[in-house]
Amino acid sequence: MIHRRSVLAGAAVLAALSAAPAAAQTKTEISLSRQLGILYLPTHVIEKRKLIESEAQKLGLSGVTTSWVSFSSSSAQQDALISGNVDIINTGTGPLLLMWDRTRGAVKGIVASSAQPNLLVSRDPRIKTLADFQPGDKIAVPTVKVSTQAILLQMAAAKMFGPDKWNHFDTLTVQMGHADALVAMRNAGHEIKNHFGAPPFQHYALKDVPGAHVVTTSAEIIGGPLSQGQFFTTTKFADANPKIIQAVRNAAAEAKAFIENNPKEAVAIYKEVTSDKTPAEDLLALLAQPGMSEWSLQPQGTMKFAAHLHMTGALKTMPASWKDYYLPVAHDLAGN
Repeated sequence: MIHRRSVLAGAAVLAALSAAPAAAQTKTEISLSRQLGILYLPTHVIEKRKLIESEAQKLGLSGVTTSWVSFSSSSAQQDALISGNVDIINTGTGPLLLMWDRTRGAVKGIVASSAQPNLLVSRDPRIKTLADFQPGDKIAVPTVKVSTQAILLQMAAAKMFGPDKWNHFDTLTVQMGHADALVAMRNAGHEIKNHFGAPPFQHYALKDVPGAHVVTTSAEIIGGPLSQGQFFTTTKFADANPKIIQAVRNAAAEAKAFIENNPKEAVAIYKEVTSDKTPAEDLLALLAQPGMSEWSLQPQGTMKFAAHLHMTGALKTMPASWKDYYLPVAHDLAGN
C-alpha cells in the first residue's frame, strides 16, 4: 500500500538517501523486510530455506547472512529503506513507482514475487456490480485514496465515468485494516458491508459471511494480473552489491519453483514463519483458487498503474517502460 507519510518530497528523499548508511563495498550481512500474509509466501520460503545465502555462495560470494525484519505496513518498510535500516524491501507496485519517482530513480525494483488478485466482496444483496454503489454505501480499504485497492477503484471509475471522474468512489471508501474489515463484514449489524481486500481475508469473507459475493476483482479492473509484491532497493546498494541483487533474483525463482512443486512444505514454512493458526488444509485450498498461485518474477500490470498515477498527478514522471523503474537484473523478463 502507498502511505501519505511514507511518500516524502523528492528533495527530502534524495537527502535521506545521500545521508543513509550504504555499502561502499560488498556487504555480507543483508537485512530484508518481512510482512505477514500469504501474498508474501515466496519471501518466507526464501528466508526459511536460506536461498539468498545459497545463491550468493553459488555466485562466489561466501559468508552471506540475512536478517529479516517484520513490518506491519508498507509505509514502515519504505521509511526503513530510505533511512538505511534495511537493504531490501518487498511490497506493492504503488510504493515502488512513487519511490522511484520521488527519488529520481534512486530506488528501483529487483524482481516481482507475487501477483495474486484482490477481490471486492459485498454482503449487500443490492450490490452486484460497481454501478450499484450509491452515496452512503461504504467500502473498506486499507488506506483511503492511496492504497492499492483505493487506486484500483479510481481506475475503475475512470473507465466507467471518464478520466475526470477518477475519484468517483473515493467518498465511499473507509480506512480499515483487512482483519478489522473482516470482523465488520462478519457482523450483520455493522455499517461496513463491502470490503476491497487481499488474500487471505477476502476468501475468509466469502467462506464465512452469509450472502458474501464478489463484485469485481483487480484482474477485471486492470485487465490482467497486478504485481502485489516485489523486491526493491536503492540503486546505491544495488551498484555496490551486484551479486546480492543477482542472488535475490535467483532466490525468487527458486522459491517460485519450490512453492509450485512442494505446496504442503511451503504452507508449513508459511505457518512457521508467520505463526498463522489457519489449518494447513484451508491454506492449501486457498492457494488452489484461481490466480492464487501466481508467483511470477516478471512485473505485471505496473505500467497501467503508472499511467493512472501519472494522470492523477501522484506520479510526476511517466516512465517510458517498466524497465525504467526496475534494475537491469530483471530486464530479460517479459514485464509490463
